[in-house]
Amino acid sequence: QVQLVESGGGLVQAGGSLRLSCAASGSISSINVRGWDRQAPGKQGELVAIITSGGNTNYADSVKGRFTISRDNAKNTVYLQMYNLKPEDTAVYYCHASRFSGSGVYNYWGQGTQVTVSS
Repeated sequence: QVQLVESGGGLVQAGGSLRLSCAASGSISSINVRGWDRQAPGKQGELVAIITSGGNTNYADSVKGRFTISRDNAKNTVYLQMYNLKPEDTAVYYCHASRFSGSGVYNYWGQGTQVTVSS
């Protein structure tokens, strides 16, 4: 099992910045991919960014150039640094972790943290 706890959400004006953190505990060594998803009211959930165990990253087109995902292995923590925030970035952001095994893919999510960007 993997437990994920997010922090760092809040209210920010358009053009501002926030950094989200996701601390992991449990069977961390088995995790292959960590990332962030977001869910806005009335909209489909979106995969925002991922980082693999090898350090490769990928981003949704909507956040490329504005968001950066990184990790601190010593702290078992993944970060999402968000710059130049826009009102359309308003959503609940969920940290996730994925473990690939011979029996399938196992996904874990945190409880979510609200990000609200005012215009």
